[in-house]
Amino acid sequence: MTTMITIFRWKRWKRRVQALIPLLAAAALLIGVAACADDEAPPGERPDGAQAAAAAEQQEAQQEQTAAPTRRPARTQADSEEQDAAQQYVEQQQADQQAAAQYDEQQAVVEYAEEAEEQSAAPAPRRSSPTSSQSSAEQRQPPRDTTFRDYEQSGFALTSEDDTAMFSLDVDRTSYRLALNWAREGYEIDPDSVRAEEWVNAFDYRYKRPSGERFFAVSSDWMRHPFDDDLVLYRIAFQAPEPPDDTPLNVTLVLDASGSMAEGDRVAIARAAADSIRRGLRDEDRIAVVQFTDDVVWELVVEPARPGDRDVRRSIEALYPLNATNVQAGLDLGVQFADEMRRERPDAYNYVILMSDGVANVDATDPFAILNRVGDGGDRNPLRLITVGVGIANYNDYLLEQLAQYGNGWYRYLSTPAEARAVFSRENWLALSRPFADATRAQVVWDPNAVYAWRMIGYENRAAPDAAFDEDRREFAEIPVGAATTVFYELELTSRDLPERTTPAGSVELRWRTPLEGEARSQLAELHIGGDQRWAEEELALFDLGALVALSADRYSRLSGLIGADAALVRRELDIAAEELEWRADQLGELDAWRDFRFLLDHLREALPESGGGSGYSR
Repeated sequence: MTTMITIFRWKRWKRRVQALIPLLAAAALLIGVAACADDEAPPGERPDGAQAAAAAEQQEAQQEQTAAPTRRPARTQADSEEQDAAQQYVEQQQADQQAAAQYDEQQAVVEYAEEAEEQSAAPAPRRSSPTSSQSSAEQRQPPRDTTFRDYEQSGFALTSEDDTAMFSLDVDRTSYRLALNWAREGYEIDPDSVRAEEWVNAFDYRYKRPSGERFFAVSSDWMRHPFDDDLVLYRIAFQAPEPPDDTPLNVTLVLDASGSMAEGDRVAIARAAADSIRRGLRDEDRIAVVQFTDDVVWELVVEPARPGDRDVRRSIEALYPLNATNVQAGLDLGVQFADEMRRERPDAYNYVILMSDGVANVDATDPFAILNRVGDGGDRNPLRLITVGVGIANYNDYLLEQLAQYGNGWYRYLSTPAEARAVFSRENWLALSRPFADATRAQVVWDPNAVYAWRMIGYENRAAPDAAFDEDRREFAEIPVGAATTVFYELELTSRDLPERTTPAGSVELRWRTPLEGEARSQLAELHIGGDQRWAEEELALFDLGALVALSADRYSRLSGLIGADAALVRRELDIAAEELEWRADQLGELDAWRDFRFLLDHLREALPESGGGSGYSR
């Protein structure tokens, strides 16, 4: 079997290499295209040949424009020869790569699974430098020119003074995927990059599905706090149903073609994700493509078309990095296309998908300024802005995260082309692109007779004033069908001992709008604590895993500005988490998710001073 797999892989890579032979000559000329520190490739380092000529003509035409048109400008006679040459070049590469690309698409999920299996079979997951056994001193400093926002953590609230927590649900998991990628590359994790709720929601806890198709399944559980015997850790979970949905899709791809995208394999990742999305669409769906640098790349704009349209494929394959980054220009035209499709096809879901490293440096560069200028114009069946981040250094997480949150969408991070193809495989994409609920928020009210004080873990940038619960705000989350959201609370009970009988602890209410009709819905569930909890072994193990993920992320994110004893305290609590995690190896050790988190937790601990003296906790 091993020999057959080896031959199979050799043939696959031989086919890929043969398909890439026509590009070797051009590749030698493309070596100088590296992006400058100011995110602009100088003229002397741009691609040669027909592409460079077309790019030069395009840039001159853009400089002569006094205002960007709302459609691609008419091609002049002087432009025609060079642009036709560029088109012929792209079409030739398309023909050379077509067979290999089709084969890659069929094998994408298998290949990604094989890579994950190979990594997990090793003593520690892959890291280019250093290995997981190296000391914290050998970890590289966080990547340069990265932008995160430090959201201040909340403390404990006395229930007698404040019994209510109101927040938006969240299905993002970028913070966790980004940290895992950094750790594999040997970088120290920036505490500001850690959003605990995104770490928690990156895992599948296998919650029970709702019995119907109109409401969430709401569940709650509790355990003694792993770090403090005087506290209880309380979990509330919201599981969306997965009703059948054949609603057509309107998709506009907005692709970053700026100079900073030349770093690493960002362009390859964006191409892979864009093409996987295109392949996942049906004939009744529609897709448009917009590329941008310091302005829209008009030669590669594709107005709404069917997914199999030749121009759509050519535009995606022709993505290459050049010039500065004007996210505003790309989104302006992308939203215009999306709004036109929404008017023509009002019964379709409408997505604008931005793929970028987020390094905006031309025109509006603040997420709220960009969103204010883009606008939407419709509360019923809104435009949904999805952001897909690529890259390590020179990366703006804050811009991409806020655009998605306030653009009624969600945010993903991709580290390799194989991961891009797997995340946006047809099966995954069809699930992600079917919204179940819009403007989804929850309000938890604790009973002061049972809970003396409480603290929510994470959701710092999702929390909102209690009065906002009555409002359908855009920043409140879109929840796809079948998605789950989990929130953990640290509780100090009015009695130190857990009640022997089930006791009321509070309530949780959900509110949301249906995606197409805009119908308002709500759901109320009671919260209890005490009495007997009956668990299947796997359910308990997954509960423990989620608790350790939540607490580890929460404690590590406190490290901004902390030194000495404070950092040592965080290390001591992470050491406890690592010990507890090992106790679940028998139940969860075969899961990639468990192995990845163990590796990441070890990486976090290495960056901190030794706590000394053991954990101090009894078993």
